[in-house]
Amino acid sequence: MLTVVIQAGGQSSRMGRDKALLPFLGQPLITRLVARLTPIAAEILITTNRPADYAFLGLPLFTDKITDRGALGGLYTAIEAASQPRVAVVACDMPFASPALLQFQSRLFEAESVDVVIPRREAGYEPLHAVYRRAACLPAIEQALQAKQWKVISWFPSVRVRPLSADELAQHDPRGLAFVNVNTPEEFSQAENLARQFNDSRPI
Repeated sequence: MLTVVIQAGGQSSRMGRDKALLPFLGQPLITRLVARLTPIAAEILITTNRPADYAFLGLPLFTDKITDRGALGGLYTAIEAASQPRVAVVACDMPFASPALLQFQSRLFEAESVDVVIPRREAGYEPLHAVYRRAACLPAIEQALQAKQWKVISWFPSVRVRPLSADELAQHDPRGLAFVNVNTPEEFSQAENLARQFNDSRPI
């Protein structure tokens, strides 16, 4: 079974407002993501340091367990909060986060003996569209934090990492939109236009 964690409530400094709460084709972006990912999840959790802003979702909300450790601290919070053995972690600013790709990633845990299934592109890993084995990853992240190794993938040598190939990504995300994120008003508008272009105005 799979826990899906949406990481929300960041600074949104380039957007000027909390991007997860901005209307995307008429509904808050976070609402779109929740609806998009609910069909594949045994549970959906939200990590945010502004829980009052997300109470309207009616979902479990978790603030950072370990503060001032950036993305790695947020990842620790997400994995620690999960009740299921596999944890998909997705950023709140990815309007096309792919349920099909995440399901494929989750299935690889059954087929292969791995602890992390993560897309790897030319720019590097995509840790916020990845699936983690809670039992193996949580202690590895704890050790990295204690050692002050705060890079979000600093602990990967301690676990079994299964990168996704370009062919696998193309097969399960044929439009190549899963990793589109929105950090500025211009990017937000472009993503809405993409959703209209591909008739993706619905949440799933």
